[in-house]
Amino acid sequence: MSPELISILVLVVVFVLATTRSVNMGALAFAAAFGVGTLVADLDADGIFAGFPGDLFVVLVGVTYLFAIARANGTTDWLVHAAVRLVRGRVALIPWVMFALTGALTAIGAVSPAAVAIVAPVALSFATRYSISPLLMGTMVVHGAQAGGFSPISIYGSIVNGIVEREKLPGSEVGLFLASLVANLLIAAVLFAVLGGRKLWARGAVTPEDGGGSGAGARSTGTGAGPAGTGAGADSGTGTAPGAKGAAPAAVAVRPGRGTGGTEDTGPRLGPARIATLAALVALVVAVLGFDLDAGLSAVTLAVVLSTAWPDDSRRAVGQIAWSTVLLICGVLTYVGVLEEMGTITWAGEGVGGIGVPLLAAVLLCYIGAIVSAFASSVGIMGALIPLAVPFLAQGEIGAVGMVAALAVSATVVDVSPFSTNGALVLAAAPDVDRDRFFRQLMIYGGIVVAAVPALVWLVLVVPGLG
Repeated sequence: MSPELISILVLVVVFVLATTRSVNMGALAFAAAFGVGTLVADLDADGIFAGFPGDLFVVLVGVTYLFAIARANGTTDWLVHAAVRLVRGRVALIPWVMFALTGALTAIGAVSPAAVAIVAPVALSFATRYSISPLLMGTMVVHGAQAGGFSPISIYGSIVNGIVEREKLPGSEVGLFLASLVANLLIAAVLFAVLGGRKLWARGAVTPEDGGGSGAGARSTGTGAGPAGTGAGADSGTGTAPGAKGAAPAAVAVRPGRGTGGTEDTGPRLGPARIATLAALVALVVAVLGFDLDAGLSAVTLAVVLSTAWPDDSRRAVGQIAWSTVLLICGVLTYVGVLEEMGTITWAGEGVGGIGVPLLAAVLLCYIGAIVSAFASSVGIMGALIPLAVPFLAQGEIGAVGMVAALAVSATVVDVSPFSTNGALVLAAAPDVDRDRFFRQLMIYGGIVVAAVPALVWLVLVVPGLG
């Protein structure tokens, strides 16, 4: 049995054990990376750790730390209140606002994970407060980021168009952008319909003081108490740690003199800690988008500044960093790094590229792009697969424009996977949820996307011979 095949089978075993034995998949993946890297790939410790995603580790810790402080001092409660007023109480519009916001950020040049890191914590705090499915809100944020991700001035768009030009293939910058935009918009519309969007429309307008889990929120919707586990999120504006038990959200929202300073008329007030936290969030956006600074390091630095000024909030926030998610994601990606180091991914791609039937090779390359990108760099896999497609594109039976667009969509739409950077950020940013359950939901949805989208984009973009 070849080393490459052994490494793939070990990955399957990791998934099976994590599913059946409830062991953290990241810990299993670290053990697998050590075993396969040492015994099969003949790598030393440095070679194994070369795949450790240090940048993603810092992003996950930094962003969840900063927004945990924002939750602890009630800033996210204030933001949610402001968002409801912005859409005039129509909470059904908020998922689309978040979709459009992340799409706009990536379209003007933000790296997709940076846009998700900025928007997801606020979006998911809103979902918790108003009993919106966290899966709906999280996936809308990620698909929004990918919808704008291939504009001619975006990071992804510039990279893919550069690869196409380097390989001397026919290209269409606008066609690439529209393919990703339409694909993600259609997926978002289906998600909205399936994951409770119609019920959100049926709620009508609510007041910003209304919570989603019980009390006022239940009165505004007429549907009774929300799903289990969501009520505590509405309590985050009190200054207590999320998940703490206590008064109903409605009472917190309308009584004057509580930790939020909220009243029935004005909602949460802006005190010094909240003003400073809002300034930190704005600084994070400016640092990442304006100066191209690392989102993780910027978030950690801003969190440390806030912690120094208000240490009580910091003590609660450190415990809310999503450590189990950090372990899971870093372990799996370290093992994927071992696969890349020993050539497993290149081995699979070259095997498909050698198939003599161009249309079959095209759909298999789309599937490889989707599967690998669910665990690794989307841009990296596109940079590897587009050159592999050149030989059969040169035969003229496959349209280059359609093939490149299909590969681009297949390799990025799967970023909803909890093992990708965007999916991991969504998982880590969700407050007051059962993370194991949410992880399974993201993994199942990611699997559906991996199974269905490559075939669909192949059928729509490749089979007609576009370009």
